[in-house]
Amino acid sequence: MHPISLNLSTRGRKTSATIRINERSKELQKNGREIYFFGLGQSPFPVPNCVIKALQDNAHQKDYLHPQGLWELREAVAAFHRDYDQVAADAQHVLIGPGSKELMFILQLAFYGDIITPSPCWVSYRPQAEIIGRNNVSVLTTYKNRWRIQAEDLEKLCEDDSGRPRLIILNYPGNPEGQTYTEEELQAIAETARKHKIIVLSDEIYGLLNFSGKHTSIARYYPEGTIISSGISKWCGAGGWRLGTFVFPPQFTPLLKSMVSIASETFTSVSAPIQYAAIRAYEMGEEIEVYLQNSRKVLQIIATHCYEKLSDAGVDLWEAQGGFYLFLNFSKFRDVLQKNGIHDSGQLCERLLEETGVAILPGSDFLRCESEYTVRMAYVDFDGKKALEACEKSEPDEKFLSVYCPKIQRGIEKMTEWIKRLS
Repeated sequence: MHPISLNLSTRGRKTSATIRINERSKELQKNGREIYFFGLGQSPFPVPNCVIKALQDNAHQKDYLHPQGLWELREAVAAFHRDYDQVAADAQHVLIGPGSKELMFILQLAFYGDIITPSPCWVSYRPQAEIIGRNNVSVLTTYKNRWRIQAEDLEKLCEDDSGRPRLIILNYPGNPEGQTYTEEELQAIAETARKHKIIVLSDEIYGLLNFSGKHTSIARYYPEGTIISSGISKWCGAGGWRLGTFVFPPQFTPLLKSMVSIASETFTSVSAPIQYAAIRAYEMGEEIEVYLQNSRKVLQIIATHCYEKLSDAGVDLWEAQGGFYLFLNFSKFRDVLQKNGIHDSGQLCERLLEETGVAILPGSDFLRCESEYTVRMAYVDFDGKKALEACEKSEPDEKFLSVYCPKIQRGIEKMTEWIKRLS
């Protein structure tokens, strides 16, 4: 009997880098290693109690919902963006999906044109474009500009072929670098995008985790050309619930309808109980506001601690402005790294994991050159529930870190000691 031959193609893709590092770290931990989980960017905080209660109350909801999403949830999402982002948002132009990641995928499936991504950027933007067969154009950013794409970068890209169908993905506060944009930068990018008719997909999934509490959407300056992407995975701690949102301008109704059509033939609709519970999340209120304020406080003191310790050790990095990531540049250690047999960012991460137990990701996973010696760390290896409870009683300080975030402290110590040993 001959075995069945399967002609399969993954278009050269591997499992997502963030998933790979998390699974490998768990395996090492099972084998008795002390591992510092700085790889996967998952919120450490619990889902707010009022949102959990809403899920419990709606566990009986069993029907398929409209592919575009539950109307009441779409109303709540639109109201949220009107209130918090000061943009014109209407429930008719909101799309609910099983995570913003899936919505980004079907957007690229529905849109035929170039996909522009900054370098560095989140690990899945380019793979999604490649799976679908879209042309991905990567725009190299610099450490000097805080790894932020500049309006002049866009201008240079478009000057010889203005009007070509293009979609740029912006993410801020950003993964992997924790930086955001100033209002002046957003205005300049908006003007350039308008000039060259570029669609902006503004990935604002970390918007409510801006440490200042003041996130500005580019949709305020380019309302006719911006799709706002968000969801409840990061600011609401509900990554595993898989609910993402897109808000479209009225001009993009045909694109929205195309995505709804694709949704109807693929995921059909997001889980009904999750959608009903998400209404409570987007209604906000005092409980969630306090939850967010304390989440920002905890994340900011951790970010500041990591920044100061790593900077003192000679690593180049910018202090995070939101979210839970830092992008580290070890380039000044190039000579000593090479003397120790470390020739790229992948080898750097391998050696760190083997010799210190610190699990981080190479910059090459985020569209940076392998020889650049950049890496991303996610400072989320702590008990978010206990940290939030403590934060409600008193302002977090350095003692707070040693009590509630000891693995963060030890992991950073391991990294800085390793750097000193190399030198």
